[in-house]
Amino acid sequence: MRLHFRQLRSLAVFAGLTTFWSIAIATAATSDPGCPPPNRGQALEGFVEVHGVRLQYLDWQGSGPALILIHGAADDPHVFDDLAPAFIDRFHVIAYARRGSGASDARGPYDVATLTQDLLELMDALGIAKAALVGHSAGGNEVTEMASLHPERVDRVVYLDAAHNYADPSYQAAHATIPPAVFDEPASAMASLEAFRSFQKAIWYPELDHLGRLEAYLRAKVTLQPDGRVRDRVPKEVRDAIWSGMLAGKPRDYTRVHCPALAIFAQYALDVHVADPHRRADAIAWEQRYWGPFQAKSAAQIERELPGVEIVQIPDSRHVSFFLTHRVQVVSVMRRFLGAEP
Repeated sequence: MRLHFRQLRSLAVFAGLTTFWSIAIATAATSDPGCPPPNRGQALEGFVEVHGVRLQYLDWQGSGPALILIHGAADDPHVFDDLAPAFIDRFHVIAYARRGSGASDARGPYDVATLTQDLLELMDALGIAKAALVGHSAGGNEVTEMASLHPERVDRVVYLDAAHNYADPSYQAAHATIPPAVFDEPASAMASLEAFRSFQKAIWYPELDHLGRLEAYLRAKVTLQPDGRVRDRVPKEVRDAIWSGMLAGKPRDYTRVHCPALAIFAQYALDVHVADPHRRADAIAWEQRYWGPFQAKSAAQIERELPGVEIVQIPDSRHVSFFLTHRVQVVSVMRRFLGAEP
């Protein structure tokens, strides 16, 4: 399916929010969130050593040049289980767990330079001379640095709601004021694997009819205890160190990126449709005051510094789940950009 785009100068969004840069909006229908995706495949798990740290990777195999998927801060490569199979007909698709995440070693430091070196050495270990890079969220840091420092190793880059300058003070102000309820994880949510699934469904993935597409991802996020309870696989102190490394990084500089680039933006960071009226009001107020201006600033920066970048916003979508809830749109935009259309 080929998408058709129309250029707009502004887009009116939920609760009166407005974005102020030229964006492309897909006019095709979104996917049915409850419909299993085509070409679902199982990834093979492997490990490589990079300067004393063992990194986990998932390999969907596939045919063609390498396509490497990079998850966000303290996340897990299984987050791409639903997305990766859409590209195995034209690419050899790999995702890996950044240090401190998934089944990779939790050993600092977690600064952008170290994480980028991890990516470079992962490519060396797997015999990948050149790849297209796709980063989600904080994974955009490695995408930008690899394309800047090692242009001969990068074919093109895709930012999955990852074209954000996390070292910008305006982001740090936004992060510091996220409503506490967003990250509250009650003890009841860790009482069992089923309780954890239910909590994740209610808080992070209410748009999905079921969580079958995320089963391996949710299991990878926790470890099962002898009493049936679960605990986070990535301890809080490691998560905090990863976040600190991200926030303390140097500002993004897209002027050093010279390969083709696609920046896909989700419309929201938080759930502005949550049923609880107090949480909904808090989310809308935060989006209006903090995320909306920061999002616009981020898009303006990459458009200004990276001539020819393609910028796409997925309407009524959310940072953590947009490539699940709007899978058809995201896959179609990416395949066209990557040259993977039939």
